[in-house]
Amino acid sequence: MLVRFTALRTAAAALSALAALLSPTTAQAAPGETVVLPLRDALAGLPVQDEDRTGYTRDKFRHWIDADRDGCNTRNEVLLEEAVTTPVQGPNCQLTEDSWYSPYDDTYFTAPHGLDIDHLVPLDEAWDSGASAWTAKEREAYANDLGDARALIAVSAGSNRSKADQDPATWQPPAASYRCTYATDWVTVKTRWQLAIDPAEHTARSPASSARARTHPSRSSSPDE
Repeated sequence: MLVRFTALRTAAAALSALAALLSPTTAQAAPGETVVLPLRDALAGLPVQDEDRTGYTRDKFRHWIDADRDGCNTRNEVLLEEAVTTPVQGPNCQLTEDSWYSPYDDTYFTAPHGLDIDHLVPLDEAWDSGASAWTAKEREAYANDLGDARALIAVSAGSNRSKADQDPATWQPPAASYRCTYATDWVTVKTRWQLAIDPAEHTARSPASSARARTHPSRSSSPDE
């Protein structure tokens, strides 16, 4: 399985070092450049450490901003991009007359109010894993990451709230067919943002590490609220 994510400027040095160690032909990867690594190597390159939630509050991550000032905030940008067909867009980016697919539970929705936009790696998990040391702007960028289609995904409110702040060691999508993709995407997001994993998380991800991970500079054409 291949997954795509941006080599971020803030993580470029770490990604380049990882690429040099594991795949010398891609050692000079720059921010925005595609890097190809086996998923097991991406997993091995993540620091393993215990989590620390000291000081976390959700407002440390400013989210659902309108970065391009087009009238649609981050939530609606994801809904527009992940809609099965192009929705009718009304005033204040109100979306109607379309359908959306929730991969967590293999369910279709015809109205956006039944959906949450999930941070695949939840905000509090990101804080535990290294984001506590970021600047406010870096946390805002993470919370509104439209640069990679796996970072934010539209899913049913029920499945998202069942997941809450759990990592793959304690929660898996109800749709068994999506679990491999979920595992791969989790490692992808953590690698892209250079976040740590805890020992249980590392163990939970290891069986999926025979796939390959790929980095890419843009969100494909395809919140824990």
